[in-house]
Amino acid sequence: MNEEKKKNETWEWIKALLIAFGLAAIIRIFLFTPIVVDGISMMPTLEHGDKMIVNKIGYTLGKPDRFDIVVFHAPEKKDYIKRVIGLPGDKVEYRDDMLYINDQPYEEPYLDQYKAEITEGTLTEDFTLEEKIGMQTVPEGHVFVMGDNRRKSKDSRHIGAVPIDEIIGSTKFVFWPISDFGMVE
Repeated sequence: MNEEKKKNETWEWIKALLIAFGLAAIIRIFLFTPIVVDGISMMPTLEHGDKMIVNKIGYTLGKPDRFDIVVFHAPEKKDYIKRVIGLPGDKVEYRDDMLYINDQPYEEPYLDQYKAEITEGTLTEDFTLEEKIGMQTVPEGHVFVMGDNRRKSKDSRHIGAVPIDEIIGSTKFVFWPISDFGMVE
């Protein structure tokens, strides 16, 4: 009887571990996944080496929001982290360091720190969407993304509009280093 009890206990542990690993895999594949910020293109909002949680919920439905920070598969077979600036159908333009979407000015408070540090020129060069991607509006099924470190970011100005189905998810939560722990905008 003691031997049978040990076998049952071992089987119960194996089942519990299989269920735990299965749930962890489902959560990571379909709901949340960790990512490490690689590079300086999102400074000052995100620092190189920040560890974040990517929320995949909602992106399976293809519903990005303006100014979301998203992670996507870039053409270089690498994942990029950038901010959504233009949504499908939007006309995007920069003039005198001001963002215009559909001819309406938009404030970008997450850029204030870098704008204050500039001694010459602008943070974001003047451009129209047509100059950057050859179209007047962001194509259907795509978004126009930019890094917050506008002078040092490879983004839609260089790689073109990003297909929404290449977006892995959005991220707002830094969990490491502890000094940066919390939500970002």
